This record gives sequence, structure tokens and C-alpha cells, in this order.
Amino acid sequence: MKKSNNLTLYIFIAMIAGALVGYYVYAQFSTETRNHFSSNIKLLTTIFLRLVQMIIAPLVFSTLVVGIAKLGDMKTVGRVGGKAMLWFISASLMSLLLGMLLVNIFQPGAGINLNNADIAGAKSLIGTTQEFSLQNFVEHVFPVSVIDAMAQNQVLQIVVFSILFGVAVAALGDKGKIVIKGLDAVSHAILKMVDYVMLTAPFGVFGAIAGVMATQGPQIFLFYANYFLYFVIGILLLWIILLVVGFIILNKRLPHLLKHIIQPLIIAFSTTSSEAVFPKLTEELERFGCDEKIVSFVLPLGYSFNLDGSMMYMTFASLAIAQAYNIHLDYGTQLTMLLVLMLTSKGIAGVPRASLVVVTATCAMFKIPPEGVALILPIDHFCDMFRTSTNVIGNALATSAVSKWEKALD
Repeated sequence: MKKSNNLTLYIFIAMIAGALVGYYVYAQFSTETRNHFSSNIKLLTTIFLRLVQMIIAPLVFSTLVVGIAKLGDMKTVGRVGGKAMLWFISASLMSLLLGMLLVNIFQPGAGINLNNADIAGAKSLIGTTQEFSLQNFVEHVFPVSVIDAMAQNQVLQIVVFSILFGVAVAALGDKGKIVIKGLDAVSHAILKMVDYVMLTAPFGVFGAIAGVMATQGPQIFLFYANYFLYFVIGILLLWIILLVVGFIILNKRLPHLLKHIIQPLIIAFSTTSSEAVFPKLTEELERFGCDEKIVSFVLPLGYSFNLDGSMMYMTFASLAIAQAYNIHLDYGTQLTMLLVLMLTSKGIAGVPRASLVVVTATCAMFKIPPEGVALILPIDHFCDMFRTSTNVIGNALATSAVSKWEKALD
């Protein structure tokens, strides 16, 4: 927790320093000098982004295979697993669609045009409109070679291979346990690498803020204000939807559930770690009256497959960055992006700042400059507080709902 707080502090310091340095360049030098400075200083951001992109493929593969293999044969998952997955998929789609709807209504990225400011990013664009077609969708989904997919960070293709590989490993039974154990160790090593990579985040933030401030001026902070305000509105709407559905299922027991999980919610909100409250949440759900076996099955599954707040944020962030770069995405492409986020979010659950890793990969896949991710880092901690607590209440409601459906709720 202390390291996380220190990193947040360093990111804030980097943001302020970058803003001051960038504004000085903006106020004192010519346009040509500003653009030259912006291109050079954002090499710091490039280093940070490349380090993040470097770990995406092994991270998605190892964590997703382990998660699927531990589920075992789907026939043995039975009725409880089916009901849980029905909730997870429905909640995921609802969260993603809500994020897509809000970002199209509020246009949080429209207040600043980064396409003109980011010379390196602009060069990487292929056109300014991404069109949807069935052929492009199929090519995005099915890999010719998993090695090629990993080399190009084609996340959805990696997910398809990982799902098939995970199911195959699970079907091996005892023979597959050594594979699961090995990949589990790999995933933990990659997660440790994530910690190391995030240490470079302040430098990436400094480069991104200084570069944009040098060419755009103080209007970048208007983008932050709009972005955070509209995201909080989205989270509140998501809570209302979840609680209404929860009330329909649990009726008068919903306030009782909220009373039990208030402490885990506060801890999750303050630490931005849903994993930190897992033991306490398990205990409180059992005290609430959920069957112990259902809690031990559904709740861990929910931590991998039911990230309502994070998924709404990933749609919101990806499309907002596209708007900031003045890239038009038609609704077919946006729905394809939703499917990508739906699948990739399942593969890296529990990763620190997992949403940013997914957004980075998704932006690159849809030809949106991933440099935009560094720009939202300074306020990501605050967004993370809201989306983490939303993940917790989503999983609490899912576990309670399945218990009620199974008539295993005291």
C-alpha cells in the first residue's frame, strides 16, 4: 500500500513538473521549437509504453490459461457455474455498453485535439476513420500463428489461443497440473515485472504532460476535468443499475447485504485493490447468509470474470483517447472494441492498473496512439478508486444472486 501511495505521489509530482516545464516552453518559444521539444521529451513516454506493451502478450497468455484450466471440465462446473457466468456476461456487456453510450454522449476527449500536437503519434495513424467489416473482424479474432500474434501484440488472437490451450490443459486432468503450476509461476513473475514497469510511470507522465502542454497550453486540464466528471457520472449510473437489479433479486435483503460489505467497499476504495478485501468479503458474504461452497466458487470466479467498474472504464478511456486524437470510430468498430475488451479483461484480472494495460493494447489494435494512455495516468488513481469499489459490489451482488437462485441463501 505504501509503495502504491508513493507511486501515486511521484506521478502527481511528475504531472506538475511536466506541466510547468511544458508551459514554460509554450510561453517562451516559437511553434517550431515547441514541436521539437515535444517530440524529444515524449521519448520518455515511448520508453514507458514500450515496457508496458512488452509484457502484454505473456501476461494475457499465462493468466488466462491458468484461470480457465482451474475451472476444470465445464461439465463439472454444473448449474452454479452456468448461473454465475450468465450474471458475469450480462453485467460485463451492460457495463461496456454503458461506457460506450456515455462517451458518445459526453464526448470527454473532444475538448482537446492531440492529433496535431503529437507528431510521432500522428505518423502512426492509418487514416482517421476505422471502418468495420466482417473480414477485418475475423482476421482480428483468429490467428495464423500464435507466435506472430504475440510478436504483434494481437491481444484478441492471443486470447483465442489461450482459451483453447486452457481448455485442453484442463481436459488433461492430472497431467495438466504441471502445466498449470508452471504457467502460474510465470504469471506471478510477469506480475512482478508489472510492478517494476510501473516505476517508470512518472517519467512517462512527465514526458506526456510536458509534450502536450508545450504545444497545446493549459487546455489539457480542461480535458482532465471533463474526463473525470463524466466518468464519475458513469460510475453512479452503473451503481444504480446494479443496485436495482440486486433489489429485484434480493428484495428487502439488499440493505442488509450493503451493511455487511460496507467495510470491504471502503478498503477497496481507499487502497484501489479489490484483492486486498477478498478474505474480508468472503467472510462477510458468509455472514450475510450465502452458502460457503457457493461463495468459495463464485467469488474467485468473479474476480476473474466480473469486473464491472473496470470494464466500463476501459470502454470509456479507449474511446475518449480516440476522440482526443480526432479519430472517428463507427458504431460497428466500437462494438468490436467492446468484444475485445470483454475478452481481454478476463485474462489479466488482479493485475495492478490492469485497465491501463488493456486500454494500451486495445488502442494499439485499433490504430489509436497508445501515447494517450500516459495522459490519463495522473488521474487514473482517482478513477481506480471508483472502479475498484464498483468491482467489489458487483462481485458481492453476483455471489448473493447465485446463492438466492440456488436457494442457498439463509
